[in-house]
Amino acid sequence: MIYAGILAGGKGTRMGNVPMPKQFLTLNDKAIIIHTLEKFILSNRIDAIYIAVPKEWVQYTKDLIQKHQLHIDKVQVIEGGAERNETIMQVVQTIEQQYGLQEEDILLTHDAVRPFLTHRIINENIDAGLAYGAVDTVISAIDTIVDSEDGEFISEIPVRSRMFQGQTPQTFNMMKLKELYSKLTEEEKDILTDACKIFALKGEKVKLVRGESFNIKVTTPYDLNVANAILKGSLDR
Repeated sequence: MIYAGILAGGKGTRMGNVPMPKQFLTLNDKAIIIHTLEKFILSNRIDAIYIAVPKEWVQYTKDLIQKHQLHIDKVQVIEGGAERNETIMQVVQTIEQQYGLQEEDILLTHDAVRPFLTHRIINENIDAGLAYGAVDTVISAIDTIVDSEDGEFISEIPVRSRMFQGQTPQTFNMMKLKELYSKLTEEEKDILTDACKIFALKGEKVKLVRGESFNIKVTTPYDLNVANAILKGSLDR
């Protein structure tokens, strides 16, 4: 089966003084998380969608989904973990409890605050996930990347043509993800920035799927302004 996990566990501290987590802020009078959910609902290849949110926002999310008439059988709201990878594993655990895990099952994990993903990106993640077992959505780096070990002086300037910026979805064979995660040391878990690093740390290949420059993550007030501009442009076309 093909599952989607919308990761909405963050509190959005970089958004500043706002009354709710960033995923519930509005774009064109609709919460960011609802824009994101709609993209996955429209994919007829996805069998079930799990939205993982902080415990205190579970009922609010359910009410929001009901308000927008998106309360369908394949959408569930669950409590997320303390950090990103715990949230992903919470989704995996819930799926295993409800359906069991099969060898070909894959999970698309996606930031709730990336509302502009496309059907192409979803479909290519599914195809590559089934074929390779681990997928990262990326775009080519536009600016030169500067590496500094101490934050004061340049250590290295990598070749830009080899550099990419990570986005989501990230897609994984769930049995493999569970296996590799269980083998991580506590030190390895502490340095994880995303789930693809679980595979990289264990020497597993991760297939690249090309994203889009407009597939932005809304984490700051500036991002929110950009997202509104993107949405307005799409509505004007």
